[in-house]
Amino acid sequence: MRSCRNTWTLTKRELASYFASPVAYVFIIIFLLLSGSFTFMLGQFFPRGESSLAPFLMWHPWLYLFLVPAAGMRLWAEERRSGTFELLFTMPISPTQAILGKFLAGWLFLGIALLLTTPIVGTVEYLGAPDWGVMRCGYLGSFLTAGTFLAITSMTSAMTRNQVISFIVSVVICLLLILAGWPPITNLILEWAPWNWLVEAASGFSVMTHFDNLQRGLIDVRDLLYFASVMVFALFGTGVILKSRRSA
Repeated sequence: MRSCRNTWTLTKRELASYFASPVAYVFIIIFLLLSGSFTFMLGQFFPRGESSLAPFLMWHPWLYLFLVPAAGMRLWAEERRSGTFELLFTMPISPTQAILGKFLAGWLFLGIALLLTTPIVGTVEYLGAPDWGVMRCGYLGSFLTAGTFLAITSMTSAMTRNQVISFIVSVVICLLLILAGWPPITNLILEWAPWNWLVEAASGFSVMTHFDNLQRGLIDVRDLLYFASVMVFALFGTGVILKSRRSA
């Protein structure tokens, strides 16, 4: 119980620090503007004539590819640059609690930004009779994708005190997770090595494969395990990197 209380205390402190800076509001405004632009312009929301969130949700992994690393690159890099890294671990909290607290704060911040897109849900409801189960699954997939990219960014942020380097490395890793199951890439794999098992293995590592299932309203335990596994692995990697930095 005490460990949970410590984690939650740090989460609240870190979440409040997001909104103490104008950067958070700029991030939210950019996210909302890009979401709206991609949905109604590139997504052809009205010409589609569908009462669904597909034109809205299909762009989220690509938006998160840049916006999530931008929001999370300061998680640990800023602590190391400002010299408060050692001070943080002198507090009565464990490294695991610190990692979870900072991660949960960032994930909640992204969740708040995602919740602010609910007027699009209202638009879909006004235009027709949407499947609310599918829409909830789509939002769940979007939230899990954001958390996955944030966990990766947490790991890259722990590697360096330079936020730009953290941003670039996390974008590259997240891009690889997106492209692994992208049809042009899988077709290229088939041309190079016509083995279906290799394509299936590559698709299994892709965030798009699991995100698309949830976007269609399909809740599969394997998809949930994928997101959870990547987040746990990245956060575990964060702990290993931080431990090596402390002992160095």
